[in-house]
Amino acid sequence: MAERYWIETLGCPKNEVDSAKLAGTLLADGYTAAPSAAEADLVVVNTCAFIEPARAESIETILALAEERRPGSRLVVTGCMAERYGPELAAELPEVDLVAGFGVPIALGRTRRRTGQGFDLLELPRPPATAPWAYVKIAEGCDRACGFCAIPSFRGAQRSRSIDSILAEVDSLGVREAVLVAQDLASWGRDQASQGSRPASTGGPAPIVSLIEAVAARVDRVRVLYIYPSALTPPLIEAIIGTGVPYFDLSLQHASGRLLRRMRRYGNGGRFLERIEAIRTQSPEAAMRSSFIVGYPGETEDDHDELLSFLADAELDWAGFFAYSEEAGTYAADLDEKVPAELVEERLSECGELQDRITATRRTALVGTELEVLVDSPGSARSHREAPMIDGVIKVPHSLAVGELAHVRVTGACGPDLDAVA
Repeated sequence: MAERYWIETLGCPKNEVDSAKLAGTLLADGYTAAPSAAEADLVVVNTCAFIEPARAESIETILALAEERRPGSRLVVTGCMAERYGPELAAELPEVDLVAGFGVPIALGRTRRRTGQGFDLLELPRPPATAPWAYVKIAEGCDRACGFCAIPSFRGAQRSRSIDSILAEVDSLGVREAVLVAQDLASWGRDQASQGSRPASTGGPAPIVSLIEAVAARVDRVRVLYIYPSALTPPLIEAIIGTGVPYFDLSLQHASGRLLRRMRRYGNGGRFLERIEAIRTQSPEAAMRSSFIVGYPGETEDDHDELLSFLADAELDWAGFFAYSEEAGTYAADLDEKVPAELVEERLSECGELQDRITATRRTALVGTELEVLVDSPGSARSHREAPMIDGVIKVPHSLAVGELAHVRVTGACGPDLDAVA
């Protein structure tokens, strides 16, 4: 009887793709998927190490699965924590059979050693999608030097996939919506140009524009996540709107120009509002999402008030707020003027309460309108305004088939979610 595996995935959509690729390797090795971790011969935890709460959740999950797994099964820890803190994890977690960084085979015996690179996770094949949508990772790593972020230290420099490999993966997934993800999505292809593997730019649109258009020719919907505001050029805006999914996930991080410079980031609230207004002028139905760091070293009350004012003016559809997490080796780790934890919590609460009201208002405004939705699962669908597993959902009749693009009328709103009829 074939051995069975279970993969527990933590963190961002990019980790979801990594897990799908790991599943592909296990299936190729003769494993089959288990219905639960307790019934698996191999339990894999794909960890997140972006900020301290994510690391804490990863450790809690590892320990919980160590208790849940059946006797004789193997527990493997992989992902960002394994890559960044491999030796420490192996030493501190005797419950774990193997700590495997990126590219290390995980279908191994009980050895606790860390082996060398075994494969390129970015380019591995993966099984067809089990939903009508799928994340597609188009690049790995990042060349930016944001003051708070340690990702380049363990994910490495930007490394783009070829357009042919991306399109082949999209074709193989059998989905109606492809969600393109990367640490720095809009910079896709620039590293290939600098290395001579594709023509150098002649001042025209960035390579990502051509990729979006090529994927859009293959699937009904293309959604792009994580765009730096400095990379949001008019051709890229037009390409996103042209896909029919005018969804803009902008990596803003704050609205205070002074604090953004201290973060080693671009822009300020005024510039961001100009971009948002320009997008909404071109596409009044455009949806906006962003995330913001609260409590970055040196954040003053004036900076915080600037952020609140920006949120009120921008009226984003969605926004996430995160307490600053000090990451070893980053520029921000050595900055002074730390913000007290209780003040950070107070500011987080203010931002969250304001954005909840804005989101509820924007969702209520959709009541009575007609939308085209993609049915993800029985009774649950999304329009262009909702990214999968991130934003709210639209509750629809179970009579609508999974994978169907259906037209519905919104009949009610409850917080981030909508009710609709066919």
